[in-house]
Amino acid sequence: MRDYKKYEVWKKSHKLALEVYNQTKSFPKEEMYAITSQLRRASLSIPTNIVEGTSRNSEKEFAYFINIASGSSAEVEYLLEFSKSLKYLSEEQHIMLHKEVLAIRKMLNVLYKKLKN
Repeated sequence: MRDYKKYEVWKKSHKLALEVYNQTKSFPKEEMYAITSQLRRASLSIPTNIVEGTSRNSEKEFAYFINIASGSSAEVEYLLEFSKSLKYLSEEQHIMLHKEVLAIRKMLNVLYKKLKN
């Protein structure tokens, strides 16, 4: 059994999810069940899929969940851009979160390739 806490990509995605939760606290209340919820769920999906993947017995199954986490990271990347366009995020907030999600996407891609070989 793998320890998810040893994966740097889990650590970064956990931190990103916490930061997304903090940043979305200031989003308009009418967005609570729209973009706020969607962005929070997508950001939380990254570390939770890594955790679920580490509990699986085969590399193939682990890779499957890493692939899902990767898809969620792409969703977060877009939702951050959308939030910036709506001025829910400042340019500085967007840059910081965008850098983090790009780093996570790259790490997930590397891990996925290792698992598929």
